[in-house]
Amino acid sequence: MPGPEGKRCFLRTPHAAILSLVLVAQAVVVFGFSRAESAPPLRPLKDCPTQFGDWRMVSEGVIEKEVQDVLRADDTMTRLYKQGATGFPVSLFVAYFKTQRTGQTPHSPKNCLPGSGWVPSASGVIPIAVPGVAAPIRVNRYIVSRGDEKSVVLYWYQTPNRIIASEYEAKFYLVADSIRYHRSDTALVRVVSPVFKDGDEAGATEEAVTFVQSFFVPLREYLPR
Repeated sequence: MPGPEGKRCFLRTPHAAILSLVLVAQAVVVFGFSRAESAPPLRPLKDCPTQFGDWRMVSEGVIEKEVQDVLRADDTMTRLYKQGATGFPVSLFVAYFKTQRTGQTPHSPKNCLPGSGWVPSASGVIPIAVPGVAAPIRVNRYIVSRGDEKSVVLYWYQTPNRIIASEYEAKFYLVADSIRYHRSDTALVRVVSPVFKDGDEAGATEEAVTFVQSFFVPLREYLPR
């Protein structure tokens, strides 16, 4: 059985240091998640404007109960907007989660779209310069197809302090913000722009980007901030 000197030597080893850091991290996380959250109440998404600049709502969808039961969001909105008389309808879907501590987390379109039969053919992250916002926001961009249909999908996660494209970053900031701000509220924002005009993906992307630029600031009043 090692004596006091052996114990002191062990405490100076790299293994002991790593173990100590892990224990401290666990204690911090447990403490952070045990505190009550302080997310302020938000205006319901149904009150969101039906017009953003030149974009007008042309229809409002209904999310079926079976989908709601899987999604487990606290508030949702799904609408079609159209710019002018000749533009193509672009869809806007928003799911708000007041807390993620009870397993209510956004379902990534990266996983949901293939489950609905949509096959991705290209993916990446693009910057979007938004009027009234100091720095461009970075969002995911996917090209998906199903049969003869093709669409451009833009989506991101919106928290009180940041816009996040990466699912991994979203998980990291979930823990960090829960500890620092005692909040885990977030929203998933998704825009789908159909590709028409002989497969003009660039044109559909530009349409989606223009739509995001028009609604980003007004929509922020209904999302975590």
